[in-house]
Amino acid sequence: MPDATGPIQTLLQEFAKLPGIGPKSAERIVHFLLNGDRRVAIGLRQALQGVLERVRPCRVCFNLTDGAEVCPICSDPRRDPSIICVVETPRDVTLFERTGSFRGLYHVLGGRLAPLDGVGPDRLTFQPLVERVQRGGVREVILATSPTLEGDGTALFASNLLAGMTVTITKLARGLPAGASLELTNAQILADAIEGRRAV
Repeated sequence: MPDATGPIQTLLQEFAKLPGIGPKSAERIVHFLLNGDRRVAIGLRQALQGVLERVRPCRVCFNLTDGAEVCPICSDPRRDPSIICVVETPRDVTLFERTGSFRGLYHVLGGRLAPLDGVGPDRLTFQPLVERVQRGGVREVILATSPTLEGDGTALFASNLLAGMTVTITKLARGLPAGASLELTNAQILADAIEGRRAV
């Protein structure tokens, strides 16, 4: 049996922290890496190191960008800068991009308000969102948070911050099932939700 404080146990504990991976899955992954082709483990290490060294938040929208200060979406002249879609995580950006139906820009909050978990407004990127709108040129802000209690609370907080500014605030149409997470939604439902958005 491996030492409880040794490198194998440490690796097991780190894998078990990942979403969707429990202790048994962590054990399978670790033994695969140790007993299989070592080049797989080396490739995984190099990929993780590359992500940690190169990937950072975009200084404009807080989506992830590889090396550059501004992400490819923000720097694309074909995008419409007058529409900003506010999402919770970079993964949500990927989901919307997969639909191919949205040609505006994004703003990634970095999560959603969850006071019981210690996530207050200061932990999210509300202030940079307000500053983007205040700089002008934005005519619509789409609040595309998940249709959950916390997601709705986050959208309400954002709409209150933007109230009184010369910008239209809309929400996704409720073709999204209440209580669902955006990451579990298919591309067509997201595309329909964008098309059917309504004023807040």
